[in-house]
Amino acid sequence: MRFRYSKWTPQSMTDEQRLQSLASLFSYLLIQTSGDVEEAIEWLRQLAQEYGILDENLTIEGLIEKLKEMGIIEEAKEILKLTTKGVQRIRQDALREIFTSLRKGGIGYHETPQTGTGIDRLSETKKWTIGDAPTNIDLTSTLTNAFKRGGIEEFTLEEDDLEVYETEHMTSCATVLMLDISHSMILYGEDRITPAKQVALALSELIMQKYPRDYLALVVFGDEAKLMSLSELPFLNVGPYHTNTRAGLQLARDLLRRRKTVNKQIFMVTDGKPSAIFDDSHRLYKNSFGL
Repeated sequence: MRFRYSKWTPQSMTDEQRLQSLASLFSYLLIQTSGDVEEAIEWLRQLAQEYGILDENLTIEGLIEKLKEMGIIEEAKEILKLTTKGVQRIRQDALREIFTSLRKGGIGYHETPQTGTGIDRLSETKKWTIGDAPTNIDLTSTLTNAFKRGGIEEFTLEEDDLEVYETEHMTSCATVLMLDISHSMILYGEDRITPAKQVALALSELIMQKYPRDYLALVVFGDEAKLMSLSELPFLNVGPYHTNTRAGLQLARDLLRRRKTVNKQIFMVTDGKPSAIFDDSHRLYKNSFGL
């Protein structure tokens, strides 16, 4: 393996920070264009002309090559498209604080105030019971119990002597993320879908990276509700739909009902009240002023 060395200058760090900043801006534009790389680059070109964010040291063509090197975009049949790494780049911010006050349930990676089956060992000990890991045995307390019971001369070890360290219980959680794709998300020229997708992308990234044992599903709802793949999230767009919140909640609850996890939650990202509902005969009733 060969290495190329160059002289370090204070400007070097600035160039890297600038590149990362432009890559983040590009990710934001991709959310607005629903993953259309060509359109996002055109918007970036216009921003560069208006605000001077690019210069002779880093042109738009140079930035495109950098984005390719970073694995964010790739060229296929002379068309630029977003890569899997590029999708992940969009989902970076964390919303860890939403996972609080969880109850004790199946093993996972969420911290809880309770003790139980987990990873982090505590200083407290308890009597050994079936199912406790042998690696958590407190040898000092165990031997002390044995000596107190039988003395040093006739040392024996019995089950009642065993003590194990308590561990901090780590639980799992099932989450359904609901995203409103009705027309009101862009009504009157106000872009509500972009920040909504940003929240959804950030939350999905947090769960997938920090809590890999968790169940996560994406439900989009307009006139009706539909289960979508998480990989489709950056490419979602609004449609000529009303807001059938009830259908979205019904599908989300049905998905959670199938999970055996104790902790279940629904996060709904929407801009307002419901404006559509299916009646008893499954006909769609719409009212733009709300139900």
